[in-house]
Amino acid sequence: MRWAVAFFLLHNCHIAAQDIMGEFGAGGDVRLIQTDLAALELDENRKDLSCNVTPIRKATLGFDLRMHAGYGVTIPLKELAGSGNHLTIIFRVTPQQETARPIYFAQYFRVPPIEADARGETYLEGSFDMGEGTYKVDWLMRDASERLCTYHWEVEATLAERDKDVALTLAPGELAVSRYEVFEEDQPVTRASPEDGINVKVLVNFAPPNPNAAVLQPLDRNALISIIRSIARDPRVSKFTLVAFNLQEQRVIFRQDEASRIDYAGLRTALESLNLGTIDVGRLSHRNGEALFLAELLQREITEAKGVDAMILAGPKALLSQNLSADELRKIGPLRFPLFYLNYNLFPELIPWRDAIGNVVRFFKGTEYTITRPRDMWRAVGEMITRIWQNKNERQLASKGQ
Repeated sequence: MRWAVAFFLLHNCHIAAQDIMGEFGAGGDVRLIQTDLAALELDENRKDLSCNVTPIRKATLGFDLRMHAGYGVTIPLKELAGSGNHLTIIFRVTPQQETARPIYFAQYFRVPPIEADARGETYLEGSFDMGEGTYKVDWLMRDASERLCTYHWEVEATLAERDKDVALTLAPGELAVSRYEVFEEDQPVTRASPEDGINVKVLVNFAPPNPNAAVLQPLDRNALISIIRSIARDPRVSKFTLVAFNLQEQRVIFRQDEASRIDYAGLRTALESLNLGTIDVGRLSHRNGEALFLAELLQREITEAKGVDAMILAGPKALLSQNLSADELRKIGPLRFPLFYLNYNLFPELIPWRDAIGNVVRFFKGTEYTITRPRDMWRAVGEMITRIWQNKNERQLASKGQ
């Protein structure tokens, strides 16, 4: 009952995006009514408006290399009965450091008319990102009648011991709105010159880990976007070519050549064109069509890879009915540059065997990395870029010595 009602309410409300209000006080731009400020300051939980808050007290590391925390809140529908209502959620997050100042966040929800005898409850949630540290959260929700629900808790954002070497994108004590728009542009990167930096070609299979799935889930799509961002953010990469394809549909959906910045808006539009739930009768008539498409794609991209220092393949396991044969692979090569494969696989114990792309990489004596956790991505990309950069330097020194 709860989830069905929650879906109804959320999809019939006008929901503004979560905003960061800024700092309160001198130099800040936050304006709070006195009752809200008093409720945040008073370190006790109120339930004038009945609700149940479930906070996330232990932040988790995401593939975007940020620590994530937040909350969920349930509200009985009878509390919102009437011809309409609106809910305002304000919460402030204060790093527990000397001289640290709190940051305020806000969310707004418009509630549709609800019958007085409505049963069940609705569910709302929010989140925020942070660097390492301890944070105090003071949270309130207010309805149109000025009834309040308040809650206070602490969040611990600490990398696990095995993740201590991961470089987060937010500094200790730094706060940010959670990135709901995964296709937002990155900040400009000061890149190495073409002579000193590396030029890479990145081929990404945007496909669901389950080959029978009819949609690419946001979790998996966002992880693949994070892999691209990790490569593009490295200043040692002076130029990159991005080729996004879908093995199931047997087509290239996006291409960007010799770029210094990713066109995320164009990539988003391309991904929206995927139609995984539709079966193309023409493709069914081609036996081993996916393997043939993969062979043709690799042969074309390798042949056209002029001045490339490495080729990087990324995506979930490509489980085909038939892998490329040794004869087909010989037609692709030989390679003039190293080959890498970033295999996105959240559950390697369930699919431990090598896939079609992994077989290609093995044939050409390339390197395969399994990406199961954010730390795997961070370490794999860092090691891979270093190896490519060192390989280029060694080749340059060898050519000068001849």
